[in-house]
Amino acid sequence: MNSRSDAIWRRIALNAVAGVALAAACLPAMAQTTINLTAIDGYPPRALWIKEFVNFYIPEVDKRLAQSSKYKIRWNQAWGGQIVKPAGVLEGLQKGLGDIGIVTTAIYGDKMKVMAVAYATPFTSSDPLLVARTIDELADKFPAINKVFASYNQVFLSAQVVLDSYQMFTKNEAKAVNQFKGMKIASAGFNLRYLPPTGAVGVAGSLNNYYNMIQTGVVDGCMLWAEAAATFKLAEVAPYMLQADIGSMNSKVVTVNADTWKRLPPEVQKVLKEVAVAYRDRLARLAVSLGEKSIATYKKGGGQVYVLPKAERTAWARSLPNVAKEWAQSLDKEGLNGSAMLAYYMDKMRAAKQPMERQWDKE
Repeated sequence: MNSRSDAIWRRIALNAVAGVALAAACLPAMAQTTINLTAIDGYPPRALWIKEFVNFYIPEVDKRLAQSSKYKIRWNQAWGGQIVKPAGVLEGLQKGLGDIGIVTTAIYGDKMKVMAVAYATPFTSSDPLLVARTIDELADKFPAINKVFASYNQVFLSAQVVLDSYQMFTKNEAKAVNQFKGMKIASAGFNLRYLPPTGAVGVAGSLNNYYNMIQTGVVDGCMLWAEAAATFKLAEVAPYMLQADIGSMNSKVVTVNADTWKRLPPEVQKVLKEVAVAYRDRLARLAVSLGEKSIATYKKGGGQVYVLPKAERTAWARSLPNVAKEWAQSLDKEGLNGSAMLAYYMDKMRAAKQPMERQWDKE
């Protein structure tokens, strides 16, 4: 082949390569699928778990999905009663009014009693991370939890602990347990069971309305945790806190509407689940750090703090009926393995050397 022919063939080859490159450049990039998700809760954005859902959960999901560029979520955020009130999140997700949300299980009584093991074992642990991780382990090991959420058309992602420990906040000074006698104390759900031995009368309420209930004289105080008391400026109406360290308890669950879950690609499901676990751990750590700072904030707001002596705390714990056994046995009757879950939970607390006042599962 002569040099002229070589040149012609080289030109043809170069033109072919250039043509392929040009064609490739003109091809549209792989289309990114946009998924619409509505996130709901009835509490306002200043609540710790909403604030962290907005500032951590959503951006972290977006960041992880962006790594593959296949999917993008268009978020519709509906907080503070825009779609549901705090006691309507479970039903709202069940009906598809939202796709993902934060259910406050503590206010649902019998509907969510499967989630109440920490509430059924007060004076056991003030370690939010330990409690949260143990609850998620229960969900992995015992079908009862996922079964209950499935009955409300939802998929359980992760449990959250947003409080370091419940304390007592009152309008009038109370330095000792016996000073609660005759008081009306607001609280949500299972922890109303802790009040009868003190002589106080429990009144059902929720974080959204404690301030107004105390201000208007409906109640004399509430059972709450320090971070929430500081965030919701409770010192203005309940300037006395008795630090009783009643315990750290799981009160929230991130769930997804089951119909929504079915239509989500596996990659998106995986990210939503993994970030829910990261969100769980982040909230638990914040509960501890903010709990310590919030007592100082409460004091700066005009609050006064008394520490319940250990002997009185022990006496209060021992004056309670065995609410844990009652809880477990009620689940057993429904085939939900309450006693097995209680034993597993308490074994984890013992293994972590928690300063428990009662061996709830062994009494």
